[in-house]
Amino acid sequence: MKGKKPTKSAKMLAVKLPQLAHLPRGKIYITAVAVLLILFTVAASGFLVYQILLLQSQTQQNTIAKTNLQKDLEKARSELSLLQNEDQYKINQEQQEKIKNIETTYKQAASAYEQLADLKINSSNTGRADKLFAESLQLLANQRYAEADTKIREMTDFISQEKAKITAAAVPAVNLPRENTPPVSGYRRQSVQSDKGSFTVDIIAADLNSTRVAVDTASDSDCRNDCPVLALADYVSRSGAFAGVNGTYFCPATYPSCAGKTNSFDLLVMNKNKKYLNSDNNVYSNNPAVAFYGNTVRFMEHASDWGRDTGVDAVISNFPLLVRDGKNIFGGSDDPKFTAKGNRAFVAGGGNTVYIGVVYNCTMAESAATLAALGLANALNLDDGGSTALWSGGYKTGPGRNLPNVVLFLHK
Repeated sequence: MKGKKPTKSAKMLAVKLPQLAHLPRGKIYITAVAVLLILFTVAASGFLVYQILLLQSQTQQNTIAKTNLQKDLEKARSELSLLQNEDQYKINQEQQEKIKNIETTYKQAASAYEQLADLKINSSNTGRADKLFAESLQLLANQRYAEADTKIREMTDFISQEKAKITAAAVPAVNLPRENTPPVSGYRRQSVQSDKGSFTVDIIAADLNSTRVAVDTASDSDCRNDCPVLALADYVSRSGAFAGVNGTYFCPATYPSCAGKTNSFDLLVMNKNKKYLNSDNNVYSNNPAVAFYGNTVRFMEHASDWGRDTGVDAVISNFPLLVRDGKNIFGGSDDPKFTAKGNRAFVAGGGNTVYIGVVYNCTMAESAATLAALGLANALNLDDGGSTALWSGGYKTGPGRNLPNVVLFLHK
């Protein structure tokens, strides 16, 4: 008869059963219980062995799975490393770095060229700067950015040294009175001591009871490109002014960044003809502004605080506001045009006295410290560098480049 072979337990039971038939009933019961216990023990032992073997099998499988997972992780890391080192990945990274280098060095080169354009207004000794700039452009063309950066730095250092020489020659520091108070009226050149050093200042004071402040513009309406400009002396002459200073920042024709917007400016002014220029641009402007009317001057931290009143004498906006209520409020800047040394024009006022002037060979922070040390109640920075010009019976500094707008003092 075909089938499964009897188990060991079944064989034992087959042997024991005939024997049980000859035993007394009590012994049969006991023996049967003993047999059942044996069978249960054997079965339990078998089940336990099975569970142990199963657990060992699962442990082995878990170990294998863990090993496989570790291998998969290592493979993933290896594939990521390969991906990061693939040509396209490297190309993308290199392109991003190249773009960053181009942008950074271009900005430095453009700023250096603008400084060179300013220097050319007052000096013909620009040969070395011209050569360094040409060399930097060649290095940029060859994508040698670090070397180009070095040339540009050499160029800007040379320009700073030349500007300092020009200032020293034009504004001799010998025998200047050391005065930390402004004049009561008229023009004075003086040395002012501040916590940032001693600086030469040209300043013109006027009483608003007898002086009217005006802003004159070469254009009588908004202009976005190829805007008209005039020399400060021409503005003074045509308006009959006795003093004047350059006005707002603008975009000179010599600056590469000004292509398509040459001689334009975006800041709010109201000129002597009661015309507001750039009014739409500055309705919500955060730039500071100053308004003159009657014997009063008002400095504002935001041009947007001012309406469009044409009953006043003059309004002009620029930045930064340097002094407010007698305190230096210039918070500093990393703008190269602010941190470089230069001649910086200003308009200031307090009570019924108004001032215009220039602080020589200083950074923006040094100008702010100087004007605060001078005891001015409020002071607003005007354009600087190659645009700086101050007039009082003739040029005290300048003429600089031609200008789209100026601030003038006229007798009432």
